[in-house]
Amino acid sequence: MRMDTFEMERLQSTWENRVRYNLSESSVHPMSARELARDPAFLEQLLDTPLIYNQSNGTDELRSAISALYPGATLDHVEVTNGGSEANFISVYSMLEPGDEVVMILPSYQQIWGLTHSLGMIVKSVDLKEERGWAPDLDELDAAVSSRTRMIVVCNPNNPTGVILSAAEMDAIVRVASRSGAWILADEIYQGSERSGKTTPSFWGKYDRVIVTNGLSKAYGLPGLRIGWIVAPKGQIAKMWSYHDYTTIAPGTLSDALARAALSPEGRSRCLERTRGICRNNFPLFQAWMESHRSSFRMVEPRAGAIAYVRYKLPVNSTELMERLLKEKSVLVVPGDHFGMDHFLRIGYGPRPDYLREALEHVNAVLEEIQSAQPAM
Repeated sequence: MRMDTFEMERLQSTWENRVRYNLSESSVHPMSARELARDPAFLEQLLDTPLIYNQSNGTDELRSAISALYPGATLDHVEVTNGGSEANFISVYSMLEPGDEVVMILPSYQQIWGLTHSLGMIVKSVDLKEERGWAPDLDELDAAVSSRTRMIVVCNPNNPTGVILSAAEMDAIVRVASRSGAWILADEIYQGSERSGKTTPSFWGKYDRVIVTNGLSKAYGLPGLRIGWIVAPKGQIAKMWSYHDYTTIAPGTLSDALARAALSPEGRSRCLERTRGICRNNFPLFQAWMESHRSSFRMVEPRAGAIAYVRYKLPVNSTELMERLLKEKSVLVVPGDHFGMDHFLRIGYGPRPDYLREALEHVNAVLEEIQSAQPAM
């Protein structure tokens, strides 16, 4: 089987730890194990933990902590995975067959887009509308979903735009899905990173055919733990666990233990407030930078996640602009081409403020060169 190249992940995997300024990340500056664990006794306990094969679907304690976030769920509704990406992969691979029809709301994280195309599914897209604040066209969604549609895929809060579906829009998606009996796969990994402090509602509980994927990478600032999860009806979770046996088998033992600390009531509150605080403090800095380029840049203000999806008016392709920033200034951003949309950039504003300011200054230098090379009007 031939898999399409996942362009954005290939770019980030190659360069994010080599560049001087990484603005491709969609999370905030990550926590350390010491910052998360805090308690010296717990840290000592971690060091003495035997590095066994962990419970392959996640320890009962961790699955119980996750299930508590989803009313009506039990630990048997939860499968713990190695990151949200594996959660998405297992959900798609276990639920869909070649020839199944899938409707995706785009732009979105392109993993499922590439995976479903590679696996031979029939994929339809419904675009979020920039002119409507990146809201979905619900009539377009209704027309796209047919009796053959097996799954509707949505990312909420959205990557790359940072917008959040309204309650009415979520209800409309559920109505469309229920009309055809389609599953909803809701990637909710940015839930909890809202600058407002108001947690985005989950699709869980709105419909009996909902699969939720989530994890600790984005809202919790813990990408290195590689802890994600799937929440779904018990029968689907049992099936997904058997598929997990063919991938990474089990989450790491130490990651499971640290994830339990992050999802304790105190740990969760501390992680989410840290992330929201970083987003609240950094966004005005980024907004001021955008204002200084208002003749060439615009954006719909993101409401969640440390990412902004910005449109620019410059005579250069988005991949070419990314490559110039990378080669000339050692700054990494994500080109809109990786979302199928030229003349956009996804820029992360979650690093430390001084780091972010320096990176944006280097971006300025390249933009000034491009603008100075344009013929006078």
